[in-house]
Amino acid sequence: MVFVAVIGGYIITSLLLFRFPGLLHKKKTLKFRAHHISHRGGAGENLENTMTAFRHAARLGTQMLEIDCHISRDGQVVVAHDNNLERSCGQTIKITETDSCDLPKMKGRMKVDFEPNFILEAGEDRSLPLLKHVFDEFPDLPINIDIKIDNNELIAKVSDLVKLYNREEITAWGNRSDTICKKIYKENPNIPLLFSMKRVVVLILLFYSGLLPFVPLKESLLEIIMPSIILDENKFPMSLSRKQRFLVKFIDMLLMRPALFNHLNRRGIQTYIWVLNSEEDFEKAFKCNSTGVMTDFPTKLKAYLDEHPEFMSV
Repeated sequence: MVFVAVIGGYIITSLLLFRFPGLLHKKKTLKFRAHHISHRGGAGENLENTMTAFRHAARLGTQMLEIDCHISRDGQVVVAHDNNLERSCGQTIKITETDSCDLPKMKGRMKVDFEPNFILEAGEDRSLPLLKHVFDEFPDLPINIDIKIDNNELIAKVSDLVKLYNREEITAWGNRSDTICKKIYKENPNIPLLFSMKRVVVLILLFYSGLLPFVPLKESLLEIIMPSIILDENKFPMSLSRKQRFLVKFIDMLLMRPALFNHLNRRGIQTYIWVLNSEEDFEKAFKCNSTGVMTDFPTKLKAYLDEHPEFMSV
């Protein structure tokens, strides 16, 4: 009887705190709320991570730019997805081994990672920008920074720039690596932090065990892929076995839980789903009560949100 009473008390308390987490945790108060997020500035409409892409997304009214950062040999924070520039610039050199003034131009034609059958014809702007130039031009626009490599100088320089431009409240940062996330949180805990992949797994385990309502979370943003897009052969042209397809569907079922996203929202933690480029995927994400969607096609997402203003209040 004592065991049953203890278990019953645990379940009731967990459900109560799950619905009212403010009874135990102080709600995070972010200065931004992003429904429309432009992945690499909108890599399907302009060359990824370029000032032209950022300007286009900003004109459309995007609520957040998602960008990637590396450190050059001369200590400049460079906005680029890859350290090795073979994919983007056609040269097998690394940003970390090159001075910023010697970085090559990007290629004139590029595949879009999440739309591999789509080839983007680049415009005149093919330069790799510096983070300080992005901050200069978009002082009030929230920016989500992926710290691409485990490099102490990069982490410190990004933090210094964020503080210099007084952007701690409108900048987010993180990486899939838990090691990098621990380092950047230690460097500057005032910048909203993304969940690492390891922490996403922990979050899911806490959610299904009923322990989540009891556990404090240092992260402010859950940024996850929608697993079901992996099943789309137009986006991921790879052959999956029946077991692999079942596993992807199972993970999708575990992750895409409105109850989880609602609980996080009550704690002031926003959820972003990436990288979605179709109306069908936009709808699934927003109907799961995600805060925002990250897309390569900001014009398409804007049109969708204009037709569905109810999702702007999620």
